[in-house]
Amino acid sequence: MSRVAYVNGRYLPHARATVHIEDRGYQFADGVYEVCEVREGQLVDERRHLERLDRSLAEIGMRLPMSRAALRVVLRETLRRNRVHDGLLYLQVTRGVAPRDHGFPPLGTRPSIVVTARAVDRAKADTSAEVGIAVVTVPENRWERVDIKSIALLPNVLARQAAREKGAREAWFVDKDGFVTEGSSSNAWIVTADGTIVTRPATPGILKGITRAVALEVAAKQGLRVEERPFSVAEALKAREAFLTAATQIVMPVVKIDGQQIGDGRPGAVARALRARFHESAERGP
Repeated sequence: MSRVAYVNGRYLPHARATVHIEDRGYQFADGVYEVCEVREGQLVDERRHLERLDRSLAEIGMRLPMSRAALRVVLRETLRRNRVHDGLLYLQVTRGVAPRDHGFPPLGTRPSIVVTARAVDRAKADTSAEVGIAVVTVPENRWERVDIKSIALLPNVLARQAAREKGAREAWFVDKDGFVTEGSSSNAWIVTADGTIVTRPATPGILKGITRAVALEVAAKQGLRVEERPFSVAEALKAREAFLTAATQIVMPVVKIDGQQIGDGRPGAVARALRARFHESAERGP
């Protein structure tokens, strides 16, 4: 089946879905985005994703080119036209099309919006979770406002490529003091020897992950101890277990960091439990 994309008011075949060469997203990465999990044909945590989208837009002085209600219709129609049962929905908003100039375009320039959806193989992801993944560490080199979900992701791209070249799935950024900030497209977690879950606080130094927030709720319901504080690479290497969270991976156990085995080298009980119970706390749309 051919894929369909929504672009500025039109549903188009994916192969013919384009934006103008002077779109500010293309010229300056002047825009923001969201990625939502789709499970059994329903958007997961749509409300939280749209609230974070509103925050990102406000932080860079932009607005949605349509109402929240209209946007929700577009999201569902894009899913319907693509017949996505399990997958991902991508939403991007840029500052629109205008002659290239670093300053904001003239008032009245309409923001651009793109929505796409694609299927993913849930069984493949579950298989990865059963054996765990490897991550590598890279120096933190991003701008300070990574709490804004900006489409300016070159450092993230380079970090992910560095991971792939070393046979790992993800890269964790490490700040100048030796503390892990987050992954190239995920939040980072460890479980200490005494069973305490540790993850960095959601300050402007990391993205306030939606999946992260749900995982915290699941941990609380299960009575697990959680500390929101920075942890070092050295502490992570000595941890009982490690894992990451993201809409694209839910809760994914990490069994190696920089080639060193974590714990017994297998997915830990905490990560497995959080993954198994995750969708009991996540919101599912109609």
